[in-house]
Amino acid sequence: MSTRTAPGPRERLLDAAQELTYSHGMGVGVDTLLKSASVARRSLYEHFGGKDGLIAAVLERSTAEDEADYQRTMRAAGENPRDRLLAILDRLAEVIAQPGFRGCRYLAADLALADPDHPGHAVTRAYRERVHCLLEAEFVALGHPRPAHAADQFLLLIDGTLAAGVTRPDTDPAASARELAGQILDVPR
Repeated sequence: MSTRTAPGPRERLLDAAQELTYSHGMGVGVDTLLKSASVARRSLYEHFGGKDGLIAAVLERSTAEDEADYQRTMRAAGENPRDRLLAILDRLAEVIAQPGFRGCRYLAADLALADPDHPGHAVTRAYRERVHCLLEAEFVALGHPRPAHAADQFLLLIDGTLAAGVTRPDTDPAASARELAGQILDVPR
């Protein structure tokens, strides 16, 4: 017989912060986080050293989940690098269509965290570098003459798609990005 254990204070704080920082922004108050997680203030400091540490931990957790989603999406698209890259934009269309979509968590964090030394910035930079590497590997496999540059451009399409998805909800930014992606993908070799 297995026993089910309830999440501890650390997990409850991460869950609450992941939800609330996405739905209400990085400026969500500590008291709101603590109340939502049903934990004492002491737990925040014991597990994360304060709100900044919690924000960085939430971003680390989110980046791991999103990076895994990119990899699943690309694997599901098969072996063709072109199909794998375009599948990312198709997946973004699905993400944008979900109820509660609020845009790119990482762009929002970078804009909201005014302190350039906030630990969250290091997390978002590292995440973008890993996504860039995933994209660049696909462009290398495609035989693109400038794979790093193409990955830069494709990452810009991803960022733009997510931003337009929240700021211009009556448009189809993923379809537009998919069309523009052809110009990156179809460079003569």
